[in-house]
Amino acid sequence: MSKVLIIEDEVAIADLEKDYLELSGFHVEIENNGNRGLARALSEEFDMFILDLMLPGVDGFEICKKIRENKNTPILMVSAKKDDIDKIRGLGLGADDYITKPFSPSELVARVKAHLSRYERLINSSVQENDVIEIRGLKIDKTARRVWVNEEEKQFTTKEFDLLAFLAQNPNHVFSKEELFSQIWDLESVGDIATVTVHIKKIREKIEFSTTKPQYIETIWGVGYRFKV
Repeated sequence: MSKVLIIEDEVAIADLEKDYLELSGFHVEIENNGNRGLARALSEEFDMFILDLMLPGVDGFEICKKIRENKNTPILMVSAKKDDIDKIRGLGLGADDYITKPFSPSELVARVKAHLSRYERLINSSVQENDVIEIRGLKIDKTARRVWVNEEEKQFTTKEFDLLAFLAQNPNHVFSKEELFSQIWDLESVGDIATVTVHIKKIREKIEFSTTKPQYIETIWGVGYRFKV
């Protein structure tokens, strides 16, 4: 359940906002004083702030500024001031939206839902897990472009990593040297594909326990290479 803090000195308006938001499934708390509201906003975890501008103690502009210096939590400013300069100032300090009184409670709820939804998508997109391939002690992090063998990190050149990752994400498929050269170097084979053999040799030296009996990259004589799983 999303948690919303309303900082509003007009009790009737704050209670109305709370009632409508709670009917929509939000957990809502109210502070009627700017100083207390700011203290709670900075010390507690909320998913959304609804902030009046004209408050006893610290005004809404200063609260918005302080919150934004410390958190990315969505802020919706609510004010009786209709002047564009106040809206511009509020948005410039980091508010996500600005709504003027009087307003429809249903519009307030809609805006809160929209901003929370957008913020949740942003948060989820920023914490996506890395794309990792793990096979028998070999760990290939495609996102970070890092490789570990039995938890020991190994250093790879760009092409070594690209070749290993390509083979590992296409297991049990036999690729010719020409196919690998074309795929990794993005060039048509021009008769000199020894570079593939050299890179396979270097990769094996880094990931195989025994290069004469490889457990990961297998040579298919007369054809090419295969990553075994």
